[in-house]
Amino acid sequence: MSSTQHTPLPYYEDRSPGAGTLPPRPWTPSSDAARLSLNGTWSFRLSPTATAEDDAFARPGYDARGWDEIPVPGHWVLHGHGAPIYTNVRYPFPVDPPHVPAENPTGDHLRVFDLPGDWPDGGDAVLRFEGVESCARVWLNGEELGTFKGSRLPHEFPVGGLLEPSGNVLAVRVHQWSSGSYLEDQDQWWLPGIFREVTLEHRPEGSLADYFVHASYDHTTGEGTLRIDSDPGGRITVPELGLDLATGESATVPVEPWTAETPRLYEAWLTTVGESVSLRVGFRTVVVEDGLLKVNGRRVLFRGVNRHEFHPENGRAVDLATMRRDLVLMKRHNINAVRTSHYPPHPAFLGLCDELGLWVIDECDLETHGFGVLDWRNNPVDDDRWTPALLDRAERMVERDKNHPAVVMWSLGNECGTGRGLSAMADWIRERDPSRVIHYEGDHSCADTDVYSRMYAPHEEVDLIGRRTEPPWSDPELDAKRRALPFIQCEYAHAMGNGPGGLSEYQRLFEAHERCQGGFVWEWIDHGFTRRAPDGRFYHVYGGDFGEELHDGNFVCDGLVFPDRTPSPGLIEYKKVIEPVRIEGDGAGGADGAVRITNGHDFADLSHLAFTWTYEAEGEAVGSGELAVPPLPPGESVELKLPAPPPGAEAGAETWWTVEARLAAATAWAEAGHTVAWAQLPATAPGTGARALASGEAPRREGDRIVLGPGVFDAATGALASLGGLPVTEPPRLDIWRAPTDNDNGASWQPDERWGVIWRRLGLHRVRHRTDAVETTPDGALTVRTRVAPAAVDIGLETVYRWTADAAGRLSLAVSVTPLGEWPCPLPRLGLRLGVPAALGDAEWFGGGPGEAYPDTRTAARVGRWALPVDELQTPYVRPQENGARIDVRWARLTAPDGSGIRIEGDPAFWFTARRWTTEQLDAAEHTPDLDPSNDTVWLNLDHGQHGIGSQSCGPGVLAEHRLNATSAEFSFTFSRLT
Repeated sequence: MSSTQHTPLPYYEDRSPGAGTLPPRPWTPSSDAARLSLNGTWSFRLSPTATAEDDAFARPGYDARGWDEIPVPGHWVLHGHGAPIYTNVRYPFPVDPPHVPAENPTGDHLRVFDLPGDWPDGGDAVLRFEGVESCARVWLNGEELGTFKGSRLPHEFPVGGLLEPSGNVLAVRVHQWSSGSYLEDQDQWWLPGIFREVTLEHRPEGSLADYFVHASYDHTTGEGTLRIDSDPGGRITVPELGLDLATGESATVPVEPWTAETPRLYEAWLTTVGESVSLRVGFRTVVVEDGLLKVNGRRVLFRGVNRHEFHPENGRAVDLATMRRDLVLMKRHNINAVRTSHYPPHPAFLGLCDELGLWVIDECDLETHGFGVLDWRNNPVDDDRWTPALLDRAERMVERDKNHPAVVMWSLGNECGTGRGLSAMADWIRERDPSRVIHYEGDHSCADTDVYSRMYAPHEEVDLIGRRTEPPWSDPELDAKRRALPFIQCEYAHAMGNGPGGLSEYQRLFEAHERCQGGFVWEWIDHGFTRRAPDGRFYHVYGGDFGEELHDGNFVCDGLVFPDRTPSPGLIEYKKVIEPVRIEGDGAGGADGAVRITNGHDFADLSHLAFTWTYEAEGEAVGSGELAVPPLPPGESVELKLPAPPPGAEAGAETWWTVEARLAAATAWAEAGHTVAWAQLPATAPGTGARALASGEAPRREGDRIVLGPGVFDAATGALASLGGLPVTEPPRLDIWRAPTDNDNGASWQPDERWGVIWRRLGLHRVRHRTDAVETTPDGALTVRTRVAPAAVDIGLETVYRWTADAAGRLSLAVSVTPLGEWPCPLPRLGLRLGVPAALGDAEWFGGGPGEAYPDTRTAARVGRWALPVDELQTPYVRPQENGARIDVRWARLTAPDGSGIRIEGDPAFWFTARRWTTEQLDAAEHTPDLDPSNDTVWLNLDHGQHGIGSQSCGPGVLAEHRLNATSAEFSFTFSRLT
């Protein structure tokens, strides 16, 4: 007979949330109770396993002089101890819950501290950790306090009886992997360490153990009702409202409500016999009613973004200044909502949201996505043994953050499948805080939620959902419930690399269907760590750059801002698409010119904005003035007459009205004059800027050359060699290839065609150019007939170049393209590529700008006259790819410092791109330092068409109307030498 004895699991592998911690309580930034920050430089030792060292280091007197040092907050892998790991879905260790690998990097941290001389006598004290990844064991002065998991959540220990006036030894052992890691598979870098603050807080007798601010608003009366429950009881004063009442007592008074547009806060004081804390109270009411999510009686439209916490040098150790910078950038770009993907943020972030005004979906620190690739076998959220850990995470989020008016939804977590544990979390949250809405996307039945939430639903499905005609759910009762719920896209428009495209089409759906209450772009920031190349250039690295065994490459770089928080073109486009004022009109001059202004805010009128007009001719202002717009309430419109066009525009000039809405006064997030919304209205029909094609000169043969006006050509190939004496370093010829964007390449799990993969498989990156004929014709033209095609297939493009010139020194090229065979895909681009001398380093153009734009990312492009150095035309995506195209260009010119160069006119208007490397070099680059600028050539792309961008890196592909299908095309350019 034999028996098996089961050894208890170690604390870092058991399913419990920990032991020894106090019940969670609200984060209180301002209290008269004493506090001591324990941030700073700590002693540090890294071990390869959880059991490599004993706990002797926690005892007073331990000699740690041979240890390294590390900053707290911080991550040890960012300070020379190990390396970060990036995975999107897959766990970077064997999936055997709750077990973790024997190779479990473990960091021992030591901090010796003295109490300040004025530290109060009596009472108690708590040691508070705001965030530790992923499991911690804590000692103070040799006494073990306990253990905890839940990396992005606060944990406190009572320590009053253990403190000494000086020489206190705080010891913390942190394990990279624990059972909690199975609950934290959140598409980000795995970064172990004590990455948020550590504080010692005095708790006087009678100090606050808990308090809950209830501040509702009745939009029918304009009154707010305040009640604050606390333990122990005390008194509340709100001087501005004349309130002085006991905790637990209600008062109803006239107030100004809190909204994301009007973030009105009232200073309040909560005082008990032992402590006084200052509060900022915002009155607002959140309900789901009539199938809509309403705040203060009105439907809200989320113009949102998902935000991970990230800093390119410090990881998730994000300081207050960086948090504020994020929110100021969001507000300046018309973003009004944040989903805290996929965990509660630093608590100070929510205080800033209260202050600056953003709606918040506060998401629990929970994701088990890696079980999805295993058909959700052993998923912790459907295993009762894990439910205490799930409930602990929900409680710590709610109790910490419940007093923030900005938080309007609690989210159960992200991508956890379905299960009983989620239902238990929803039940607990609903009972504890019925004043907010519950969100979770992973269960499309919406059994536990108050909103119907989806990720990356394509436009056509969003339209059906908006009409409440989406395909039915299998359970009629749940289908009826879901069909009656408001709809949001908790993630959409994947902002990876160049893109996202299709934003304006989504926004039109959100505005057309009241059920569709907006969405949250994925995501805010590229998670690229800063690194310095051997030549001194800084760049950013991503998954795989740290030698990870498993990784998901640059999928971690999918934000609207670059790692250094520079706005990407995607953020500029998003700002324009979601602007809360619509400006439309016909723009015709004189008595017929009119503009229609619509207030798209949910709560604010237009009194905070000043409107101006500018009249522009050929991209330059010839007149401007103020436009008197009444303080329209939300949803209202007014039509106003434009003034008569001011004098000064040349006859036949292309003219535009630009109408702007700017802040009339400074706010907490922008100066007066900041542009909130704008529109351009054509005063005359938009043109191409091109004159008639050059003609009149006849080609002549000179040996192995053909001369036509200012152009010199190779007689055998018809290739342009020089223009007015300016060498053409690469002759113009048809170009259809672009360095595929992340969205071109798409994601393997997406249903749409992955055009970037198809293009490369078809060989569009290596097309051949065959010259079939070089002809001079009696009408003064040089005609070159060619066939452009990739190897191994029988499709191609018949391309005819027809050159003409005039006596004024202009050289024109008319191009006609005819597809041959059955093309199975759209084209990446269609146009000309040529090279000019590298000295031509300054660009000027009349057309769309100032930034890049593509067919489905063009909303933010203004017609104007722009100038930038060629080097500044590039968009430095973390992984290099197609970028930098300027749209609707009428003319462009490239010049050297002495003003010499080349002018190019297009008919029709074209895309203009200039860079110091070839498309092939751009395609091959993995990081920005891989691109070495040429000393000889600036390469130009003059494109008749570009394929759209879409968001297929994790969303829908390019909409049909933005695809560049292979069809016959004709376009022309005229080149002039500038001297």
